[in-house]
Amino acid sequence: MPDVKSVRRVFSVLELFDRERRPLSLKDIRDALRLAPSSGAAILKSLVALGYLDYERGSRTYFPTMRVAALGQWVPGALFADGRVLRLMQRLHRETGESVMLATQSDLNAQYIHAVQGDEPLRAAVPVGTLRPLTNSGMGWLLLSGHGEAEIEKLCRRIDVTSGKRVDRIQLRRRLAQVRQDGYVISRHTVRRGTGIIAVLLPQRILGRVFAIGVAGPVARLEEKEAAILASLRRGIARLSRM
Repeated sequence: MPDVKSVRRVFSVLELFDRERRPLSLKDIRDALRLAPSSGAAILKSLVALGYLDYERGSRTYFPTMRVAALGQWVPGALFADGRVLRLMQRLHRETGESVMLATQSDLNAQYIHAVQGDEPLRAAVPVGTLRPLTNSGMGWLLLSGHGEAEIEKLCRRIDVTSGKRVDRIQLRRRLAQVRQDGYVISRHTVRRGTGIIAVLLPQRILGRVFAIGVAGPVARLEEKEAAILASLRRGIARLSRM
């Protein structure tokens, strides 16, 4: 699918600027993204022509324009206009000392859409926008737990086709039954060795979407502070429910 590949390359360039936060040369971008010289130059030329990148001839470097900065400015206001969820994330970070992640379902994945980051290694490993498989991640299990069985089966069938590997329905049902019984999820070493998350669903939908909030960090620290983290999450959810 060449069109998908081209779109991925465009966004990889913009995401590279988000990570580096400095002017970059064509060589910087090609080396970082392993782009062929011709395709790298063509992508940058197109982004300059469309007004998303600026090219400085003296230094031969590129830098995002304010058009890029303006693209998503409206999203936080649309999702979190009253600020309650964002304040909760800050509070959880202060109380636990760990990273706090907000996720929602994006088709067949759970996607982190906002974060209050703690440790630098976790920040590098789980940037905002990261996708996690619905059937093989803590956030995914939590979001799936809010679906009915028929909808879960439809999603599993699509995942079977997309991944080329059949989802283990029996194991998934066991995991979801445990999540529903407990009211939260604890995931250890599920996607990345050494890290985990303790998470709960938010009590209200936002723009029709279900959200999950979790405290993430090294598994050893999460296990040591499990009771305190769960208490902080439950206090926060109870506060949101009263508002």
